[in-house]
Amino acid sequence: MLEHGFEGVRQIEAHVTNTMGWSATTGEVQPWVYQQITQTFILDPDMRARLAKLNPTASAKVANRLLEASKRKYWRPDDKMLAALRDAAEELEDRLEGVYEGVAA
Repeated sequence: MLEHGFEGVRQIEAHVTNTMGWSATTGEVQPWVYQQITQTFILDPDMRARLAKLNPTASAKVANRLLEASKRKYWRPDDKMLAALRDAAEELEDRLEGVYEGVAA
């Protein structure tokens, strides 16, 4: 999907949003799904930077959806993963707002 640039990242975000919808309506999404999405797209610094460069808005939404899923108890990341997800979400918000001070993506 990343080969489609901006739209590809938007589609990733749409899939995460739909996954939350399935959790809300069916309760059948296993917690490992959220953990894998988090590890693949948000906690990997190279992937996170790539997503943010292609579509900063959608990439921030992915992180925020994952935090929301945790708050709704669709999954329960351990304290270390939750802290890393929060930090990554803040970084993505900073990128979106143009105040990110990290290494250029």
